[in-house]
Amino acid sequence: MGRLSGKVAMVTGCGGERGVGRAIARRLAADGADLVVTDVAPTGTRVVASKPATQWGGLEAVAAEIRAAGQRVVTALLDIRSSRQIDDVIARALESHGRIDILVNNAAAPPGADRLPVIELSEEAWDAVLDVNLKGTFLVSKAVATQMLRQKIRGRIINIASDKAKVGSANLAAYCTSKFGLIGFTQALAMELAPAGITVNAICPGGIDTERVDYLGRREDGSYDEARRVERIRQLAAMVPLGRLTTPQDVAEMAAFLASDAAEYITGQAINVSGGTIMH
Repeated sequence: MGRLSGKVAMVTGCGGERGVGRAIARRLAADGADLVVTDVAPTGTRVVASKPATQWGGLEAVAAEIRAAGQRVVTALLDIRSSRQIDDVIARALESHGRIDILVNNAAAPPGADRLPVIELSEEAWDAVLDVNLKGTFLVSKAVATQMLRQKIRGRIINIASDKAKVGSANLAAYCTSKFGLIGFTQALAMELAPAGITVNAICPGGIDTERVDYLGRREDGSYDEARRVERIRQLAAMVPLGRLTTPQDVAEMAAFLASDAAEYITGQAINVSGGTIMH
């Protein structure tokens, strides 16, 4: 019996082959949870179109891994900016699993036109990031928390933030704002749900080598250079006190702990998983 046996977890943003969502879903399944896994696209969002594609199976491949671990799973395409789609997914989850005990808000806007100085940042690029990272998390949390309260479930809500939620960076204004906002949202929701025994926490990872940073290999002409990406990853890792980037598994281990009964007295926290790059 795993420590999450009998629990049901919903994890957003699970379509990436090297992504945090996949790692979290697999880790919760290993602890005995049944899963609801979602993404906005069947195989995750590609950041660099010019990078050679893999044969990754996306959400269905993640679902196969969860079933291989002996757990039940529901897959769903979900744009977390849509309340209607969120309600549909929750209805499917309840029909299949009967409840949702754990929510991991992992889905995030892909890096793109927002990675510019503020004076060059368009309103559209700003809105795209805030709508997904902040509004989307609000909408999913609201819907799932409502269901937890209705069923009197002492649940867990886990928001995936960033080390950029604590220290701003140039050319990342929209992203930093969304993640700083996520910490405030985490604290406010934690206070509201504490009387019902529902905890709300955030994880703040450092840089992670996932599909989201494939843009590091993009040349000025738009083509893709894997060696360029690898060298930039090496440079970023050298800046981390523990000598490497955060891995999806590092984040998954923290999520599994926060989802468990061992963390029932922890709420409203923003926990760093960043190898020492941030220490507050």
